[in-house]
Amino acid sequence: MPPRISPPLLCYVTDRRSLGNRSDLVARIALAASAGIRWIQIREKDLPTRELLVLVQEAVALAARESPPDSPTRIIVNDRLDVALAARAAGVHMAELSAPVAAVNEWLRNCVSTNAFMVGTSCHSVEGAQAAERDGADYLFFGPVFATPSKAMFGAPQGLRQLENASHSVKVPVLAIGGITAENAHECVAAGAAGIAAIRMFQEAGDLPALVARLRAAP
Repeated sequence: MPPRISPPLLCYVTDRRSLGNRSDLVARIALAASAGIRWIQIREKDLPTRELLVLVQEAVALAARESPPDSPTRIIVNDRLDVALAARAAGVHMAELSAPVAAVNEWLRNCVSTNAFMVGTSCHSVEGAQAAERDGADYLFFGPVFATPSKAMFGAPQGLRQLENASHSVKVPVLAIGGITAENAHECVAAGAAGIAAIRMFQEAGDLPALVARLRAAP
């Protein structure tokens, strides 16, 4: 298990459809960066490539402008390595059924100078987490930890015990995802997670800076 990261990593996963429109999403990205959320994953799978590229470019510019220079917000793109590289994002997040992490890393090593470019992936078992680390993943999402409609397709919730097992079985950061709330986030960190990732918690927060401060505080 890697040393505990303090404060915990917070990753806002976007879903513009639940916000209403694109302009609301852009405003939420800017607010998230200024509030202290250090990772933002652009997860707009249905957008055409050109529209997605423009959105990610805008998010990268907003993150650079709104977050503090000593702790910049990093923009990660879901699944689309081409868009992530073209927009100069900080990384790409591969779903469990996306291109294999090992293949992505091999391509990056052979074709692109990426420096600190991150490659992460989603895992739903301890074995999956261990395999992803062997393949070179820089971080992992593990879940769903708690029940949530958006992750119902992945089966029953894994629970805190499985999160703990996964977090202790690898050295890369593990972020808990699935049903994360302000009330249970610290339980995930106490179980060994390096941080938490969420859609609704960050998008629906009435006072996002206050929520971030609460989540970043020690349990």
